Amino acid sequence: MKEIADIILANKNAIKENRKAALATVVKVEGSSYRRPGARMLITDDGNLTGAISGGCLEGDALRKALSAIHQGKNKLVTYDTTDEDDAKFGVQLGCNGIVHILFEPIFNEEAINPIEVLKAANGRRENCVVATLFSIEQKEQPGTALLFRENGCLEKLPAEISGAVKNDSFDVLKLQISRFENYSIAGNEFDAFLEFVPPPVQLIIAGAGNDAQPLAEMGNILGWEVIVADGRQTHCSTQRFPKAKQVLVVKPEQLLPQIEMDGQTAFVLMTHNYNYDLALLKLLLETNAPYIGTLGPKKKLIRMLEELNKVEEEFRVHGPIGLDIGAETAEEIAISIIAEIKAVLTGASAGMLKEKKSPIHIYDLKQN
Repeated sequence: MKEIADIILANKNAIKENRKAALATVVKVEGSSYRRPGARMLITDDGNLTGAISGGCLEGDALRKALSAIHQGKNKLVTYDTTDEDDAKFGVQLGCNGIVHILFEPIFNEEAINPIEVLKAANGRRENCVVATLFSIEQKEQPGTALLFRENGCLEKLPAEISGAVKNDSFDVLKLQISRFENYSIAGNEFDAFLEFVPPPVQLIIAGAGNDAQPLAEMGNILGWEVIVADGRQTHCSTQRFPKAKQVLVVKPEQLLPQIEMDGQTAFVLMTHNYNYDLALLKLLLETNAPYIGTLGPKKKLIRMLEELNKVEEEFRVHGPIGLDIGAETAEEIAISIIAEIKAVLTGASAGMLKEKKSPIHIYDLKQN
């Protein structure tokens, strides 16, 4: 969601500067690639790039393709085939051993429904949604970003003949929380659709406003996470000390949870260095379905708290000591350790070393639908 938020802001600035822009979206990958389907980049007519569709190798050529789409005023699908060892013929030197399909969509801000408006709707609230992007490798016409779907409403620019089918499939994606590809027929022509599951950004609740909480809040902000800092000490818990936090709350433990809209992307970190505050908050959190609870400090501290709460059996739910074992010592290093563990837990990743991973990091079946 950080990429989406940055793109929305970049387009807003482009409008102020009277610049034209195009959105580049990775819509399909066959084989291996640096970025997955759903990766986006906004390109303005003065060459400004926001977001990324590769590790940097595609961006130069993407600029030329985007300017062409802007000039022609039409969506354009471009395929980069790097399975050929002589990929130098593309002038991009990808070296990824995959086929990447990228859709370029010029942005017409006067239109009520355009790709940026769809992204704004996706980014507008803490709620899972699905973004549908229609394209065709065979056809010249490229419908593009055509739907933002939520259970309680949608924003669409779909042909009437497939509207119901796309919405039904999007509902399934929303329930399963897994992106997928589908195929639809429009006026006798076949089109692919990337139905992308888009969750809200991670919501990082830091209970504790000490000096060691500052780098954690800063790193969360860099990732585009929504950071909320809470503490009972007014001298520590202030916007001056945490200027980029979404909220800074001077509260008692029992006052915090009523102010949090908890969902599957919410992580709590207990690091007040106040045993009684952490204990009271942990008691409340164990009564919720919070997907991540982490406590700073030694294991014996966590065991002691759970024993006092008669909740020893809940030890499996709490990450304590918090963080991955990376040999962290300083507050900044500990913050990296904590952030990495939260990311791994919420995405279901192993948190192991990539060099030990047996399969490619990003690999996609040629038959994605």
